[in-house]
Amino acid sequence: MAGDLNGVAHVILTAGDFARSTAFWRDVIAYLGLKKVLDSDYMLYGVGGRTAIGIRTPSPENAGRRFDQGAPGLHHACFRMRDRAAVDRVHDFLKARTDIHIVHGPQEEPWAPGYYSILFEDPDGIRIEFNHVPGAGLLVDGEEIGGADAFDGS
Repeated sequence: MAGDLNGVAHVILTAGDFARSTAFWRDVIAYLGLKKVLDSDYMLYGVGGRTAIGIRTPSPENAGRRFDQGAPGLHHACFRMRDRAAVDRVHDFLKARTDIHIVHGPQEEPWAPGYYSILFEDPDGIRIEFNHVPGAGLLVDGEEIGGADAFDGS
């Protein structure tokens, strides 16, 4: 039935380098206050904030490969923060790390009124965004997505 969707239950990322990736994601899971419910040789999984983040081992033929954002499949994952200050704090937590690449620090984006985000690539090159959109965002009648020209392939 329309309106029954209640968020994203979990995002599971496949790491090319499981040891390197889980070293990073253990820190992020702890920082975000997620409860680590699985930490094995094959999977790391943290739950909280009405979602979960999992990191799993790659198939043998993909071990060591980096993420390709332009390939079919996931483009990036975005996690919603409660306010702009939370976006700033997660950036402060991440900015000194040498195992990730920050694509952009906290900034406003045209996607929705008040859209504020950071974007980075995790140790496997998977693009992760943390954002905040105040109020109802695009759910307000008459609002349309901004920056749509970014999707024209150029």
